[in-house]
Amino acid sequence: MSDPLHALDPTDGNGKLRVVVEVSKGGQVKLKWDPRLGAFTASRYLPSGLSYPFDWGFVPGTKAEDGDPLDALILADVPTWPGVVIPCEPLGVLRLEQDNKRGRRERNDRLIVRPLGASRLGDARDVREMPGALLDELEKFFLDAVFFTPKNARARGWAGRSAADKLIEKSARAFRRKK
Repeated sequence: MSDPLHALDPTDGNGKLRVVVEVSKGGQVKLKWDPRLGAFTASRYLPSGLSYPFDWGFVPGTKAEDGDPLDALILADVPTWPGVVIPCEPLGVLRLEQDNKRGRRERNDRLIVRPLGASRLGDARDVREMPGALLDELEKFFLDAVFFTPKNARARGWAGRSAADKLIEKSARAFRRKK
């Protein structure tokens, strides 16, 4: 079966980043796009009391260090739905490290993006312009979401928009090499 979501280019014709929503803001089940099924599947249930603070998804046409498309948290004012493609701009990266299925440490960075036209962050164009309390909450969410798994996740700090742009390009190159 062809994969319409992963086959998309990471950017549209105007250079705007595309992000495919997998989990809506408020969701408590991590969904994952399965290209073989052509459907979303339940990947993991979040711990009791925890829900996604914003829409969660991936950048199509990319391959991150963990072998999956690049993860992205979409700082939108309202939730959307799984499968929606949102034009976004990158703000930065939360650098995470975790154990993979073979017990080896690997990076699993989280791209932080804002949808075009979103007002939540005012004029912020970089995570370093965002409130520190919000960054702390996001970091805590990502660590708590995998607390009861064998991933042993550790945050390794925040990086700004320039690092996000480089991560997107690196992941897009890795995807093109995979083809």
